[in-house]
Amino acid sequence: MHTGKQLSTKIDASVPTAARMYDHYLGGKDNYAADRAACEELDKVVPSTRALALNNRRFLQRVVRTLAAEYGIRQFLDHGSGLPTQDNVHQVAQRVDPGSHVVYVDNDPMVLVHGRALLEQDERTTVIHADLRETDAIVGHPDTQRLIDFSQPVAVLFNSVFHCIPDSGTDGPPAVVRRVAERLAPGSFMVMCQLVSEDAEVRRFVTDFMEQATEGHWGRVREEKDVAAWFEGMEILEPGLVEVSTWRPDSEVAPRQLTQEWIEFGGVGRLR
Repeated sequence: MHTGKQLSTKIDASVPTAARMYDHYLGGKDNYAADRAACEELDKVVPSTRALALNNRRFLQRVVRTLAAEYGIRQFLDHGSGLPTQDNVHQVAQRVDPGSHVVYVDNDPMVLVHGRALLEQDERTTVIHADLRETDAIVGHPDTQRLIDFSQPVAVLFNSVFHCIPDSGTDGPPAVVRRVAERLAPGSFMVMCQLVSEDAEVRRFVTDFMEQATEGHWGRVREEKDVAAWFEGMEILEPGLVEVSTWRPDSEVAPRQLTQEWIEFGGVGRLR
């Protein structure tokens, strides 16, 4: 089995991470001063970021509930899952069917520590420490093999995470999507969204800022056309690829993304 890259298990509080910044925006407490300072600087140029993070989290919850309740999905593989918060994937899925299985994947050691503490009593859910680009290592991991039956449909989640990895012919988002899709049974789903902007200045600023703040652990803000290309060959569920607060909102009064300097853009594709 391919064992993947050697990841550090040391938590460095002085360098911001996307997972801890996201936690701060969601109102969590598993973050450090460096993460909060990075968020404050980011807000000066893209002030809608907190609302964007909240809307993205709600999108994830709606997607999981929809796939479990309407499409009968009972297996979820969540790449770049981030720190545990309220209404995590396993909680949403297991409200529909307590037998649902969930594997969380993240390269942040803090996620591993907190996730394992949260899931200690849940044999149907686990968190593994891996780079989301290491498909062989993730699929071949003993916990993944124990919980996920790849001969049956699986929902694979890449929720607000591909902007954290750079473009690369072998490890960029399109290559990762292809590798994962090859391992999935027909009827499986891929949920993908990321930060996009049609404003070149915003793309350049945020990409440069996050690259420097996270000491190179970043990819880039992309365009809608980049995200659309990842879904090639899949059947895209209604309402298509959209700004995520408009994906099957719970009600007409649900929060919307009010500013457009950057948005979370994506949707859900079904493999034929």
